[in-house]
Amino acid sequence: MTLRLPGPDGGTRLYEPRAEPLDLTPGAPFTSRTVLAAAHVVADPLAAAGPGLPAAVDWDATLAFRRHLWAHGLGVAEAMDTAQRGMGLDWAGAAELIRRSSAEARAAGGRIACGAGTDQLDRGTLAEVRAAYEEQLALVEECGAQPVLMASRALAAAADGPDDYREIYGRLLRQSARPVILHWLGPMFDPALAGYWGSADLDTATEVFLDVVADHPGKVDGVKISLLDARREKDLRRRLPAGVRCYTGDDFHYPELIEGDGLGFSHALLGVLDPLGPSAARALRRLDAGDGPGFRALLDPTVPLARHLFETPTRFYKTGVVLLAWLAGHQEHFTMVGGLQSARSLPHLARAYELADGLGLFPDPKQAEHRMRTLLALHGVTQ
Repeated sequence: MTLRLPGPDGGTRLYEPRAEPLDLTPGAPFTSRTVLAAAHVVADPLAAAGPGLPAAVDWDATLAFRRHLWAHGLGVAEAMDTAQRGMGLDWAGAAELIRRSSAEARAAGGRIACGAGTDQLDRGTLAEVRAAYEEQLALVEECGAQPVLMASRALAAAADGPDDYREIYGRLLRQSARPVILHWLGPMFDPALAGYWGSADLDTATEVFLDVVADHPGKVDGVKISLLDARREKDLRRRLPAGVRCYTGDDFHYPELIEGDGLGFSHALLGVLDPLGPSAARALRRLDAGDGPGFRALLDPTVPLARHLFETPTRFYKTGVVLLAWLAGHQEHFTMVGGLQSARSLPHLARAYELADGLGLFPDPKQAEHRMRTLLALHGVTQ
């Protein structure tokens, strides 16, 4: 059967869904790269939640999705922006997510890193920003997870220049119990982070960022770069101190960055690995076997879907991620904390379905087709 899908021009087109999925079997963690999928949270659709109220999370479905990622060999980057930090998930909800997922990781033997930020605050003094970071860093470490020091809206608002970033991050790194991942999230993901590291000029900001890493040897496991600029990431990773990893957060250029060149490669901490997990795992096993061309042959075709999900305004990529989780059968509804399921248009969602189906990402294509047909009918698209 065909589906009538809406297009960006206001019309519709016919699409014939895929009949069979790819054979994507679970497997052990990878040997050539460290790969973390930034995972989404599953909302509780029956909760009486709403604007200004605490986020309502379906904990069973949320933790089941993390077990799915671990089963395919990926690590989990928990309570990151993919989990709607600052876009529906408040600090209380994030703290509970960190506790539960860290316990689940221990039980499953899975790798986990958790975001520590400052979302207790809207704005504050530098001292308040530091205290908020310290509270979250302490929780992550108490739970036994690796900390990811997330970019902070409150710090971006409070800092007068680069020295304030050096001071705040220096204090945090000196007191961290284990090496952390530093997270540089660009303004395309969050406009409130414009001018991070004390300058709107990315070259100047890069120097401050590298200074922070170099000034604290042994305290930084790696850096996550989410600027959607492959050239800049390559230049930066070549300048990192020995032993400090570069985790790509570039959801546009990840195949070439992960494969690398003669001067190095990137590990990965990516939101796009939430829907791509098993398919990306299949490609990464080729890389483990030394088959770079085979890796690219499998992963390059996923880039059009990634670029579609992360198109501007990029921060709403989570909507497409959760749509695909519902279509793939990882949750029983297309509802998001904060009502963010309404953040993308129906033509955008239809194209996401089409691209994902073409890649064979749905374990049960018939179920995905039925769910997409239901969503279309709800919006008045007759078949």
